[in-house]
Amino acid sequence: MSAAIDLLVTSGTFSLDGGSWDVDNNVWIIGDDREAVVLDAPHDAEAIAAAVGDRELLAIVCTHAHDDHVGAAPALAELTGAPVLMHPADLEVWRLTNRGVVPDGELHDGQVITVAGQELTVLHTPGHTPGAVSLYAPGLNSVFTGDTLFAGGPGATGRSFSDFPTITASIRDRLLTLPPETVVRTGHGETTTIGAEAPHLEEWIARGH
Repeated sequence: MSAAIDLLVTSGTFSLDGGSWDVDNNVWIIGDDREAVVLDAPHDAEAIAAAVGDRELLAIVCTHAHDDHVGAAPALAELTGAPVLMHPADLEVWRLTNRGVVPDGELHDGQVITVAGQELTVLHTPGHTPGAVSLYAPGLNSVFTGDTLFAGGPGATGRSFSDFPTITASIRDRLLTLPPETVVRTGHGETTTIGAEAPHLEEWIARGH
């Protein structure tokens, strides 16, 4: 079996700054029949572990540290033995959800994670949070953007730890420079492409959100 991308949707809440919202999260699982990597671990560790099955889970990669993306990461690590990887700039955000436990390793810009013969390159794309990252997989014609870029615009920047000029700079400089046919696989909702989103950057900046 060659490398494939599987999608699992889990449901729960996102809580920050005293508010709480019901959310559905995309969990992306990349791998073959022997090994896999999970991008984000929201809400339900057992459901994610079941989707991985008997494959070796090489890593739990956190696109950012909001609770609806990392809340189940420690439990999934315990179930599977896989390390949790996160950009160190998000450690303060991580501590809001997972007190007394820290990620097992760090993600850094340009780092390459290899799974099932595919390379996932870490792109530091701050703005939604300081340590937000995207994962570019050219062999799969995909970029996994977490909550940095969605179909229709940037991720939210109206809460603590976020900044609109920073996220738009990340999208302009790190994501919209990818080939236009690249599929954007997001942290919530539908996929899009770089080509579909690129023409709207100036409109987003003018709107300010």
